[in-house]
Amino acid sequence: METAKRTARVRRTAAGPSGRVRADARRDGDRRLTLAGLLRAVAAAVPERTALIGGGVRTTYADLDARADRLAAHLAASGAAPGARTAILSRNRVEWLEAFFGVLRAGAVPVNLNQRYIRAELEQVLDDSGSTALIAERSHAARLLEPGPRPPQLRHTVLLDDGTPPAAWESRAGAGPGVTDYTRALAATGPAPDRAAEPDSADDALYLLYTGGTTGQPKGVLWRQADLFRAALEWRGRGHPRASSPEEVAQRARDRAPRRLLVLGPLMHAAGQWNALSVLFAGGTVVLCTDPAFDAQRVVDLAEAERVHAVQVVGDTMARPLADRLAQQPGRCPDLAALTSGGTPLTPAVRRMWREWRPEVAIKDSYGGSETGVCGATGGAGAAGFAMGASVAVLDENLRPLPPGSERVGRIARTGRIPLGYYNDPEATARTFPVGPDGRRWVLSGDYGTVAEDGAVTLLGRGSAVVNTGGEKVFAEEVESVVKSHPGVADAIVVGAPDEVLGRRVTAIVSAAAEGAPDAEELQTHCRRHLAGFKVPRTVHFVDHVRRTAVGKQDYRWAADLVSARSPDGPPAGGGEASPQGRSSVSNR
Repeated sequence: METAKRTARVRRTAAGPSGRVRADARRDGDRRLTLAGLLRAVAAAVPERTALIGGGVRTTYADLDARADRLAAHLAASGAAPGARTAILSRNRVEWLEAFFGVLRAGAVPVNLNQRYIRAELEQVLDDSGSTALIAERSHAARLLEPGPRPPQLRHTVLLDDGTPPAAWESRAGAGPGVTDYTRALAATGPAPDRAAEPDSADDALYLLYTGGTTGQPKGVLWRQADLFRAALEWRGRGHPRASSPEEVAQRARDRAPRRLLVLGPLMHAAGQWNALSVLFAGGTVVLCTDPAFDAQRVVDLAEAERVHAVQVVGDTMARPLADRLAQQPGRCPDLAALTSGGTPLTPAVRRMWREWRPEVAIKDSYGGSETGVCGATGGAGAAGFAMGASVAVLDENLRPLPPGSERVGRIARTGRIPLGYYNDPEATARTFPVGPDGRRWVLSGDYGTVAEDGAVTLLGRGSAVVNTGGEKVFAEEVESVVKSHPGVADAIVVGAPDEVLGRRVTAIVSAAAEGAPDAEELQTHCRRHLAGFKVPRTVHFVDHVRRTAVGKQDYRWAADLVSARSPDGPPAGGGEASPQGRSSVSNR
């Protein structure tokens, strides 16, 4: 059986021991690496290749480039000033990426909005970012613009058709911000945007990505575009140096055989967005599933119809139902050769399911986040660990890297090409982006880990999900990985529940697989084979579905509320979450 712990081998590269990566020399080489400029260069190199497929729309690189220019012209004519913020509120569709590049072409900064946010959360991001324009699907825009108080700073809105009938507020004179249809805006004639509005230097080109909101207030992570490209978006062949210019990026895209990636992660989140941008800068094709809800059978059908080479998922919540479908239809998707996951790790059980379907499938599990970029990834069909770069370390409480072989638990961090900080939040920036005693600036990932004698790093989980039980610290993700390795478990979240004796008791919330569902005692016995006794869940709650966030991550807030609402050894409270087993089980064995 594969180990439930995730192990990463840290490879020391030429970044140098200081971590400062010779900033002046680096920025001289990066000066022209803006995201809008990179798309322009790749589109000039491969104009007739298909860039985007989704919802019946097929767009070449030349078309994507031209449509981004036309949207930029519209935004500029509507008053978008260089550096202004324009928010995008939409499910996955071709226009999401057109809008992203159009905003950049106008010299503005795109702001990602989570379409599952309630109005108050949307308004919080709009206010924090200072967004003055909005590009949104009609049904989502209605939550902000229908009669009633509206975000006062919004001056212009561009509506995407999503099948929702037009509403009266769209045309009512004096009712608020100007409203324009997206298709009409791009079709309108007008001068090409002034390219002088685009930052011609990566030092002036910024990228803003909002993250969070499920376990705290949304925060905007502010990057230099060149640093983001290097840390998360650049595709290089093995042994190839970094590209020195947009022209070299474009040349490599022209020389590379185009690959098709089906992106299932939301584009408003780092995992989906960065995978899509990486493919575009490599000259490949991004295939988008535009369905409002995830449907494994429809995804399989789409993957086969578009002959995709790889599928990007967000952890087990997508990978497991896809593997179930493919196992039932083993001859489907003959071109599909790779699975890539980001945002939350795949469990060993799901990896096995994919390899049972197709033994040679390459499984790539990325490790990183909105604040860190892509820190490392597994590679190949048989790999189980994360290969980290030299910019990643495990730090002690004084921000000093722990030496190999240390038994201490430390915080996993990255240095070098990292964000400028959190937008409008200097206090959070100081906490998450500290400077070590040797002058190196770090970004703390939020994860904890240890370093083995051979340099391998074991990822234990997020500090915010630590359960302090009887004085022992238990990392929730480590226990979740073991619980989900049981073949009868479909999904699980581990949290701490109040306990008079222990302070907090390790508690698992479990949804069972279709076959082989364990009872609590069987699941605890399984956990004892892989975990110290104090880490084994003392309480197991069975539910129909484990709730996850919009991007597929564990919803710890929901889990904490659920265990608080249920007594340690009684029946489920509320009645709506219990599975057919209808029980919560407690064992002190």
